[in-house]
Amino acid sequence: MSFKKKYNIIPRYLTSHTKRRSGLAITPEVKFIVAHDTGNSGSTAAANVAHYENTNNDIYASAHIFVDDKEIIECIPALTSNRPEKAWHVRYNVTADNDMYGYEANDTAVGIEYCHGPNINADEAYKRYVWITAYTCFKFTLDPKSSIVGHFLLDPERRTDPVSGLRASGRTYEQFLQDVLVEYNNCSQVTYPLKLIKIQNSSKVYALGKDNKKHWIFNETSFNIGRVMGLWGDFSSIEVIGNDTYPEGHTLVFIK
Repeated sequence: MSFKKKYNIIPRYLTSHTKRRSGLAITPEVKFIVAHDTGNSGSTAAANVAHYENTNNDIYASAHIFVDDKEIIECIPALTSNRPEKAWHVRYNVTADNDMYGYEANDTAVGIEYCHGPNINADEAYKRYVWITAYTCFKFTLDPKSSIVGHFLLDPERRTDPVSGLRASGRTYEQFLQDVLVEYNNCSQVTYPLKLIKIQNSSKVYALGKDNKKHWIFNETSFNIGRVMGLWGDFSSIEVIGNDTYPEGHTLVFIK
């Protein structure tokens, strides 16, 4: 399975072994995603990363990724490295992350920051924010229905992100979660050895081979066995064609 790369992810890492970037690896692995917004209206992805670098030994606070209407910048390794590192984006003395996922967010979660404000195109920034969150789920084999949590849910006494940032651009947190799920499904691309086609106004389903011939799949049992074997996708992947220019091939019969 592959994932549609709509945008570039720019690696612009902070200096390692500083307060903002410890260099410690995420352990045992990435378990979930924390959705943030910067809380600083008008600040761009580049400006935030530059500020973090200029103050890299001032405070233990960071995030992996900043997103605006033009760029997706990763300043703590996660998606652009085979060794994801910890970022300090949720307080250790809150317990909701442990209650929900069984782990500390700083140790096992990727933090993604949404940039917003009057000088940022809200629609473009939101598209990138949704896509990078969906891609992070794909990259780390996370379920987009349950692996994303807003910072406000982990630290409700102090934080309102990303609700406040999304509201500023006319969106809700609930809409964001739904849009991430849709984006995940739309961008996930499964490739199979054989493509499925059906001639318009016909009930027959064919598999196209490398020989460019149409091989009739004999019945539903054969279809389902081939699907389980990974030869082709499900019924939703059948392409209906109007002009039949493919020569006849074999009849495919699978018996379980």
